[in-house]
Amino acid sequence: AARKSAPTTGGVKKPHRYRPGTVALREIRKYQKSTELLIRKLPFQRLVREIAQDFKTDLRFQSHAVLALQEAAEAYLVGLFEDTN
Repeated sequence: AARKSAPTTGGVKKPHRYRPGTVALREIRKYQKSTELLIRKLPFQRLVREIAQDFKTDLRFQSHAVLALQEAAEAYLVGLFEDTN
């Protein structure tokens, strides 16, 4: 069986790719080690203000109150994702 060999000259090297799931596992380890907030502060603050608007207009928030809400929200979401699967 005469087999044609791949052309040796001018071969374009494929860029390196990790196997499916490898990068995901690396990211999981990275984020489990870290303690910083993962949702950006300003978009979260806008969301909080938008939701609060439905209950009472002209509400004001202390910056620490928004931060506490974000900590609680992220902790809740992390727990939710841990329980799935």
